[in-house]
Amino acid sequence: MSSRSRRTAAPSSGVHLLSDPRVITALVSAARLGAGDLVIDFGAGPGAITEPLARTGSRVLAVERDARFVADLRRRFGDRPQVRVVHDDLRTVRLPRRAFAVVANIPFAVTTPLLRRLLTPSSSGFSRAELVVEWGLAKRLTAACPRDAEAAWWSCRFAFTLRRRVAAGCFTPAPRVDAAHLAVRRRPGVDRRVSAILWALLSTVYDRPAAPARRSLRRVAPRLTHRLLGDRPAAAITPDTWLTLAKTLAADRNVIPPGGMP
Repeated sequence: MSSRSRRTAAPSSGVHLLSDPRVITALVSAARLGAGDLVIDFGAGPGAITEPLARTGSRVLAVERDARFVADLRRRFGDRPQVRVVHDDLRTVRLPRRAFAVVANIPFAVTTPLLRRLLTPSSSGFSRAELVVEWGLAKRLTAACPRDAEAAWWSCRFAFTLRRRVAAGCFTPAPRVDAAHLAVRRRPGVDRRVSAILWALLSTVYDRPAAPARRSLRRVAPRLTHRLLGDRPAAAITPDTWLTLAKTLAADRNVIPPGGMP
């Protein structure tokens, strides 16, 4: 990494460049990319992750908003047609319609807005990710039971795996807290009908998160909800349980899920 690249990421900017080659190698290897795949490196910076992504043979979109980094990236990858450098903000850049993966070290300050873009829509091209995120966020997303409706909506449709802790010393400049290598995979069998039922269930029970969830769902298959949910509140129920309930209801063609999904 050049001294110029290090100077462009002041600690106050919220940007901490991943500088440990072992962590970068683990991120790219875990993504299992190959020819024909489309992958996005959000916050590409000087290209530390973009470079090994390009070597996989996949098509790479390197998204970066800092004009200095963009200029460097375009010089570095200008002769490689499989790499496209996009000068834009990861919070607003247009996402592909076709299936795509994400491998990125996301600036901590904008992690949640990006995750909302990737994980909240009921249908999108996003399929999987290998991410570096703040340690506390990774722990919350991999908790056995989601603590709020948004986390539950994400966790019921995507599986989160905390692969390893990433020490603050792996970054330049070092952040105040450690990070984590977090894997995200779309869960199989969650089609639009199942998603619609999930959304209706979660929206209802998390309105009263401390109450027994089955009471909030008293009009929905009472025997089934009693068997699966017992007297537990929403925040004590696992994503797998919600999925079992939603898929069972979806199999009943008499169940008509409401609209209004994101």
